[in-house]
Amino acid sequence: MAQSANMNVMIATARKAGRALAKDFREVSNLQVSVKGAGDFVARADMHADQVVKEELMDARPTYGFLAAERSEIEGKDPTRRWIVDPMVGATNFQHGIPHYAVTIALEHKSEIIAGVIYDAAQDECFFAEKGQGAWMNETRMRVSGRRSMVDCVFATGLPSAGRSDLPQTLKDLAQILPVTAGVRNLGSPALNLAYVAAGRFDGVWERRLKVWDLAAGIVILKEAGGFIDSIYSGGNMLKDGTVIGSNDQIFSQFSKAIRKST
Repeated sequence: MAQSANMNVMIATARKAGRALAKDFREVSNLQVSVKGAGDFVARADMHADQVVKEELMDARPTYGFLAAERSEIEGKDPTRRWIVDPMVGATNFQHGIPHYAVTIALEHKSEIIAGVIYDAAQDECFFAEKGQGAWMNETRMRVSGRRSMVDCVFATGLPSAGRSDLPQTLKDLAQILPVTAGVRNLGSPALNLAYVAAGRFDGVWERRLKVWDLAAGIVILKEAGGFIDSIYSGGNMLKDGTVIGSNDQIFSQFSKAIRKST
């Protein structure tokens, strides 16, 4: 399929950073005997991938702004365009030797996400989309699932870790969703959750307390795959309030109603 110059840069960058992460990931299992050692190693792997992404993107488009999980924002000479990046969505998985993490790169133009890449290096699956061009996983066009009944659907979310203030609300969400669905999964990477809904593997996703780099690439990918995506709060802004609810078009109304009922 034809891709823009920006998308070519994004995919090449995500793959290069992903290869660096995959190489480091092979060493993680050797460090599990030392919790501190593993944590320090993962932090260095994260920073290395971040540096790869920054260098590649800023070399290719030096006038664009740059917002990343691991560094202060860089204001670009072009105020209308900004990269939004997380070199490792799923760092806890990475640290524990679980091969489910991703590099994410999104391009924002005039406050709208117009392109996104989510690269799963462990599976060599590159999910990407540009506004108006459809969504793809490697060479395959993606579409959301066609399931119409909640009881047939599998959903994804994040389960809060110890001490998180949103744990009570998540338990309320689960009380609404679990009795009427085929199940809920917590795989530990918000970006891949969104990509999996776009690919039809999950039927829907919701989560709170996310960062803009967790969401940005997945927003355009899910929309271009035919899905619906919105803030949990009616009239809210996902990138500002850090909440998301997304699904195929068939169940969005009843799914969002169930989640919003518990909020």
